[in-house]
Amino acid sequence: MTSPAAIPAENVGIKTKHTKARHHPVVRITHWVSALALVIMAGSGLRIFNASPAFARKGEHVWFWPWEGTPVPDYLTFGAWLGGARHWHFAMMWLLVANGLVYIGFLFLHGEWRTLRPVRGDIRDAIEMAKFYLHLRPVHPHQGKHNALQKITYVVMILCGIMAVTTGIAIWKPVSLGWLTNLMGGYALARWWHFLAMLILALLTFAHVIMVFAVDPYAIRAMTTGGYDEDRSSPEARNARPFEHLLPAHPEQSAAPESVK
Repeated sequence: MTSPAAIPAENVGIKTKHTKARHHPVVRITHWVSALALVIMAGSGLRIFNASPAFARKGEHVWFWPWEGTPVPDYLTFGAWLGGARHWHFAMMWLLVANGLVYIGFLFLHGEWRTLRPVRGDIRDAIEMAKFYLHLRPVHPHQGKHNALQKITYVVMILCGIMAVTTGIAIWKPVSLGWLTNLMGGYALARWWHFLAMLILALLTFAHVIMVFAVDPYAIRAMTTGGYDEDRSSPEARNARPFEHLLPAHPEQSAAPESVK
């Protein structure tokens, strides 16, 4: 009978010495729950908007939306009708709030907030990442779990999520929570802030998805099963720019070169 020690690691489901869990299961689960909730919230929100595609009362001119009165195409909406869209929207709002509290609570209790917190030098590091993507520097800047551009993006996404929920509550209960609605500048402006927060969140999410496929497709596995070969698959190890060097680095090339200051 063959001893366990003689069986290759890949045949018994054991991770190799280079592969380790990049994301905790709590992070992975809350990530996909947030993705589902945001997609349904965006579609149902657009269906609600189509019931009155304006940010002000009838006859009032609103300068900050050039497509005032123009409904969103139906294929971008979700919920079939106004009442159905409202039910889906509020259900996903509470799911997103609960999921966000679990995620943020985990970040602080598990210490992972340190990988996302803004630190001195992030602006400089973000500029260096942008220079690398634009072929203005030859070597990928050294990074931790997330590069500076990712950190800034994720923090802005969290803030936009908080803003979307806050403004959503303000326009949901404009009478009983009049103080909150007035704090946003009134009902029409609160609706605009809500729309703007979701628009920024949608654009950043779209950019995030594009960059995952263009720079770090191995992150999809890391966000599903958790496995990630940092030495061969990370963008830094591959010196990967968008749509370039997507194959894993060879073992002898896995050590990233010295970063250019």
